[in-house]
Amino acid sequence: MSRISTADKLARLISIVSWIADHDAPLIADVCARFGIGEEELLHQLGIAAMVGAESTEYTDMPIEVSYEGGRVQVFLFAFQRPLPLTPEQGLALVAAGTGLQEVEGADPQGPLARALAKLSAVLGIDPAESVDIDLGRADAAMLDLLRAAVADHRSVELDYWSAGRDDRTHRKVDPWRVFSDGGAWYVQAHCHLVDGERIFRVDRVRSAHLLDARFDRPARLPDAVAYRAGADDPRVVLDLEAEASWVPSAYPVDDVVELGDDRLRVTMPAGAPAWLARLLLRLGPAVEVVEIGPQSGGPDLARTTAMQILDRYADPV
Repeated sequence: MSRISTADKLARLISIVSWIADHDAPLIADVCARFGIGEEELLHQLGIAAMVGAESTEYTDMPIEVSYEGGRVQVFLFAFQRPLPLTPEQGLALVAAGTGLQEVEGADPQGPLARALAKLSAVLGIDPAESVDIDLGRADAAMLDLLRAAVADHRSVELDYWSAGRDDRTHRKVDPWRVFSDGGAWYVQAHCHLVDGERIFRVDRVRSAHLLDARFDRPARLPDAVAYRAGADDPRVVLDLEAEASWVPSAYPVDDVVELGDDRLRVTMPAGAPAWLARLLLRLGPAVEVVEIGPQSGGPDLARTTAMQILDRYADPV
């Protein structure tokens, strides 16, 4: 389940629309590959862009037109009769979001987004290099280069990986499909031979990686690139959160949020990894009350395992 914020979605939509408009009817598949999203999600986003307009009757024309033909997509951008009003706060938010997109691998430093950011920054009287600090994660640059090379050459990689959810290290062979950034961290989406299925690995948790000679065929269509996708069979936990813990639904995937009054919330959320749940409960402390912990399908009881891991953290060292 993706936790992409509304601001991030808007920033990505702006980047997608401007890139398509600056190219001559690119293939839909090429757009999906460049921005790391599936075709269904791309068409949904472009459908939203095609409905962009203005509430005021002074702006009667739709500024964006999208058309499809032969597996290709075109975007036509039309100018308003006069500029739309923009507050300084909105302008700074656009500069920050756009600067973040420019930091992503493959961004065009001279493209339409870069030119628009330069003009907007000049109007606001700011220098993005000094006013906006963008952090896309602490992943090692050499590790990112190795994984990107593996993606480009369709070569398998052997990983020594630490899983924060299970709190253990494993050695596994993977076929990396793409490298992407989400929520301030870098990830690699890959087919994992250990589980014979798709997995998402956080790059800064890769202890070592070795490029192998074995090659693989990348799927024609990839699942959407998201840091975490909850499964239907993953166990769920129900938590009552005090006001100081109300940030949890915006930071983690949740199935349901109910307001209890006095700024308290009851959330239902996936929690398939006991180590992750134990860390969250310890972090929240008295601001959380566990209402219910569902059983872990096909594995040990989640409530018991989580409780034991919490107790272990308080145990005296031997």
